[in-house]
Amino acid sequence: MDALPPNASPDLAALEAAFEAPVHPPAADALPPLLTLHCADGTPIAARWYEPAAPARAVAMISAATGVPQRYYRHFAAWLAQRGYAVLSYDYRGIAESRRGPVHRDGSRMRDWALQDMRAALAEAELRRGSGAQRLPLLLIGHSFGGNAAGLAPGLVQADALLTLGAQSGDWRHWPGLQRWITFAYFHGLLPLVSHLLGKAPGWALGGRGDGLPKQVALEWARWGRRRGYLFTDPTLAADIESYRAFRGVAHVWNISDDLTYGPARAVDALAAQFSAARVERHELVPQALGLKRLGHFGAFRAQVGARVWPRLLAPIEAATPALAQALR
Repeated sequence: MDALPPNASPDLAALEAAFEAPVHPPAADALPPLLTLHCADGTPIAARWYEPAAPARAVAMISAATGVPQRYYRHFAAWLAQRGYAVLSYDYRGIAESRRGPVHRDGSRMRDWALQDMRAALAEAELRRGSGAQRLPLLLIGHSFGGNAAGLAPGLVQADALLTLGAQSGDWRHWPGLQRWITFAYFHGLLPLVSHLLGKAPGWALGGRGDGLPKQVALEWARWGRRRGYLFTDPTLAADIESYRAFRGVAHVWNISDDLTYGPARAVDALAAQFSAARVERHELVPQALGLKRLGHFGAFRAQVGARVWPRLLAPIEAATPALAQALR
């Protein structure tokens, strides 16, 4: 059996502290002002635009991992802006700056994050692209859930490219060795149990110290994790998952070699297979090849490793996407 990886229980609060290291220019540490996006069902969510100093040459949208606030990606977003992108980040309903009231009173489902929140963010990104000859290319970036649910969001087919990192089909059967049974126990036991008992999935049940997840988000995540095929075989989503098959842009799907807890290679392969009409490339990010000891599921967005990691992620997809290659040359 495989040994547990060193990132088996990552502490999101500790990661947040690590992210405080500045990037250049120092002004990137100052968060842009919040704006409010309104979803089709009337729910407001919090978002931010990171704008380049010169006129934008492309648009990027960052969709977060499960329960992770958009501020975790602020240094990465600032770096993208330096590269010429206008970058949109946002918080899912019930999370961080989009949360309204106590988390245990929030009735959101996990599917709402994609069908409603991602949809609203994509509509905002579409507006920022403009129209006609001056229309900017659009790159979608999804971390974990932000990548594996991207195909549920109406509007995916309008994007030029999709970059996912640590995004997977969350079927526990894709996990190796001992980690498979830990994931089985998580989705069959721990996550639903604590959600029913406490009315939410607390931060400690996610490996961190935050506010946790609304109960229905956690329960739907657990139901998908128990299904053979994850959300892709949920009959109530049969019409929505067609966007995965309809997307014909470039999709670069990355796993991280030491991320066995959340994104083992086989689970990431299963996600890549969903984009059957796209120009898919599978990549693996190996920390040691970049002179790093480890990255895990969250480490790639730390400011301290950005100079080594972020160009490695962006250069291949920019070169493979004609609209991005032309705009960013």
